[in-house]
This record gives sequence, structure tokens and C-alpha cells, in this order.
Amino acid sequence: MDPKRYTNFAPHAESGDRILTDITTTTPDEQSINSASTPATTELQHDDHETALESLASICTVLAVGLFVMTFIFQNFEIPSASMEKTLLIGDHVLVDRISLAPPSLWASIVHYRDVRRGDIIVFLKPHPETPDLYLVKRCIGIPGDRIHLRDGVVYLNGVAQNEPNAQMPRDDGDPSDAYIPYRDDFPSDLEGIEQAASQNNASLWALDLPNHVVNGDLIVPPGVVFAMGDNRTQSLDGRFWGFVPRENIVGRPLFVYWSFLTPADQINKTELGDRIGFMAHIVTHFFSETRWGRTFHVIR
Repeated sequence: MDPKRYTNFAPHAESGDRILTDITTTTPDEQSINSASTPATTELQHDDHETALESLASICTVLAVGLFVMTFIFQNFEIPSASMEKTLLIGDHVLVDRISLAPPSLWASIVHYRDVRRGDIIVFLKPHPETPDLYLVKRCIGIPGDRIHLRDGVVYLNGVAQNEPNAQMPRDDGDPSDAYIPYRDDFPSDLEGIEQAASQNNASLWALDLPNHVVNGDLIVPPGVVFAMGDNRTQSLDGRFWGFVPRENIVGRPLFVYWSFLTPADQINKTELGDRIGFMAHIVTHFFSETRWGRTFHVIR
């Protein structure tokens, strides 16, 4: 935001007044009055101008407020993988609400807080110490006390099969990764397969902890955590491979897509500086043609 600009306005004559354009003679008393008022008028005009220090203070105030809002209230994220398709696409840029799912605090008692619900899409830090500071976005499937298992990719919650229109199930489409895999699609029955997959996903601790939460073929969600999965079940490295999401790891929930750009699936793996600069140049030259304008302000559910 630009700092405010103040402009000096000359006083206008009232509609009934006559504007004098000629110089008229004055008496000595009138001259002394006019000369006495001149410094005050000049000082007032100088006071109306904003100094460089005041301008800097205005800019710093705006930046501080903006930084507070983007740090503690809202935050923007880019979707780098296909784990949430078709709900979220690679290249979607989303605005995340950091307030409503935050733990209640006394200093902001008027803010509306609520706990995580089944079906919420959440942004969180990946649990377990093997991969710290990695943000993920998934859908909450189970809350504390829920019993969960999968059969052929279908989620059974507390013994009831769930109708999930957004979920992408195993399918025979010629892609081996989409085909049925027992440890993934019949979770948590194949503990040996899960252990191997968890180790490959840098979450070996989950393979050791998982059996402690399985009762009669169901995964029991313990207190203080939730169980989350991606909507694109065959392409999602989710809670099946690294475990529960602690409540304190949850950052917020995405509200809407504010910009979406057609992005290659392998762009996340291109970490070299030259690759990054090249893609930024690609965005600049193809901004209008490869922006998904239909997803602008798309509400995330």
C-alpha cells in the first residue's frame, strides 16, 4: 500500500464573493496585519507536508500489519503433487486460514475456533522426525476414537463403508501405480507391506508404532491426533505410510484457490537454480495462456 499523499488546497471564494484580480493600496495597519499573518500561513503549509521519516513510518506500519496477517491469520501455499486430485491440482495456489483450527487462546477469545472434523482438508507439518518442516495437505478421515480400515480402496469408518465422491479408487487403466496393491488398498491388513513402504517413505518409526493401534483389523485413532489421507488414493503418500497427524502439527485449512497455473508433475523434483529460473521465465511468457482462469477463487471443499 502506498503512503498517503497530502495536498495543500488554496481556499476558494464563496459563490457570492467577488474575486479581486488587481492590486489595491493598503493602509499601514493593514500591511502590518498581513505581514504578521504570513509566517503562520507559511508554517501551516509546511506542516501539511509529510516528511520522509513519516512516510517511512507509514510504510513500515503497512508492512508490519501485512506480515502479521500473512503469518498468523492467512498463508499462501502452492500444491506441488497430485495427491489431492481432483480436489486440488498441481500448480494451484491456495490461501490457508490459520485461525479457525488453531488452539483457542485467551488473548483472542472473540475469534471463532473449532476442532478438526471428518472431511476437513487440512495443511500440516508431516509427523515423525525423519522429515521435519515438510508441509502436506490431506483430508481428515478419522478423529480420536474412530475405527478405520480399507477394503479395495474403500474406507470403512466405524464399520460403515464411506461414500467419497472426491476419492480416486484403484483402477485398471494401464498405469501400474493405479492398480490394486494389498498393503495400500486393504490397509492395515498387510503390516509387512506397510513396514516396507513406510521405510521407503522415510517413516520407519510408523512401521514400529502401527501394530499398537490395530484392533481386530481396524486402526484405532488415539487421543490428540487425526488420521488423514489424500483424495487421489493411489497416488498419495498419506497417513497409511507415515501415521497420525498430531493436533499441534495442523497449520490450518485451505479456503480457496487464488491462482492456478498449468505445472508439470515433475516440477517439484527440479531443485536446481537454473531449472527454477527457467520455470519462472516460462510463467512470465505463458501467464495468460497457461493460467487456469476457471479455478480462480475456486472454493475448496
